[in-house]
Amino acid sequence: MDAPTLFLFCGVLLLLVAATVGLRSLLKYTDYGVDPAIIETFRPRIRIWWILFGVLACVFLMGLLATLIFFFFLSLAILREYITLTPKSPADHQTLFFIYLFFTPLQFALVGVNPEWFIHLTGLTPYHVFSMLLPGYVFLVLPGMMAISGDPKRFLERTAKLQLGLIVCVYSLSYAPALLTLDLPNGTPAAEPPPATVLNRNLQETVQETVIATLVGSEEPVEYQPAALPEMVLPETALPEMALPETVLAEEGDSSIPQLLWIFPPVSGKHFQLLFFFVLIVQLSDVFQYLWSRASRRYIVAGRINSTRTWEGVLGSMMATALLGATLWYFTPFPQMWQAGLAAMLVSLMGFLGNMTMSAIKRDRGVGSYGALIPGHGGFLDRIDSLCFAAPVFYHFVWYCAG
Repeated sequence: MDAPTLFLFCGVLLLLVAATVGLRSLLKYTDYGVDPAIIETFRPRIRIWWILFGVLACVFLMGLLATLIFFFFLSLAILREYITLTPKSPADHQTLFFIYLFFTPLQFALVGVNPEWFIHLTGLTPYHVFSMLLPGYVFLVLPGMMAISGDPKRFLERTAKLQLGLIVCVYSLSYAPALLTLDLPNGTPAAEPPPATVLNRNLQETVQETVIATLVGSEEPVEYQPAALPEMVLPETALPEMALPETVLAEEGDSSIPQLLWIFPPVSGKHFQLLFFFVLIVQLSDVFQYLWSRASRRYIVAGRINSTRTWEGVLGSMMATALLGATLWYFTPFPQMWQAGLAAMLVSLMGFLGNMTMSAIKRDRGVGSYGALIPGHGGFLDRIDSLCFAAPVFYHFVWYCAG
């Protein structure tokens, strides 16, 4: 782990320690105007942050493969929570079997594959495949598989809800680990071009004029005549034999290096900084939305969907998240500070839309949460719905501005 990544992790660790100590201190002053509801809301949230921070730190230390495996199992967990609430038929079990054991692993495998190795193998970039696999081809295959099962009851509703689950729980979430395979700049400014000199002319012309001037004994170069230049033969020992470096030999098929290692691309500290920046912005954006909504509850967005979200909270969270993103600009690959702030603002907006969408599904099914795995906060999908909706937008914004 490089120094900037370590610095970012230590900063978040200190922030968690301060939040934990501060919350415990506020418990002593509930009789002096401190709202107990806010304290009870943040107690399980801070506990989840500690778990998330510890898991991310471990998988980052273990590398790209461990990060992919973590997000893969997280995708399976939230997909299971989603499917549990949606209407389904026993005839859909075969389709779900292919989703869990084939389509989802294939999506995450394509996300983490080495682009150079994949291009050499297929002639296509992995992005061209994983960006179209689920929303393109699988969406056409799933209705056919469900139709073959022979159950027409609520067929359209079952198909649509299963497709939405794949988009949110698998496709969108896969863009988070895909940040580790982006081609990011190395962060060093490009060198200035050298000033124009006589060496900027055509090399062959310069050498020819110099040789002719030497042969005729003139101090000034004469006009080049093709017949005036004798044929020059270099001795065989003029160019010593050069050995190819080991890396070149490996690229040409040296069997001493296992080809399996080429499947996974090298990942730098900047990639992990970018992924951690994204997760941090998403989580703090939810906090900002909650605090701003508690401060002003005049304009509720949709009371029947989520009574705790207000337009003041949405706008306040976007502004606060943008300032936070610009402050953490050093840990991002964006060339300009305003780009980091704009990216954080887009993450906040998409996180809000994700939270409202998944809340609408819960209201439709008549439940308060997607599960009970997280004490006080329901299931995994209740905590990372914002991350799922923001991941594709953030990925493409980074690709456009810094990739």
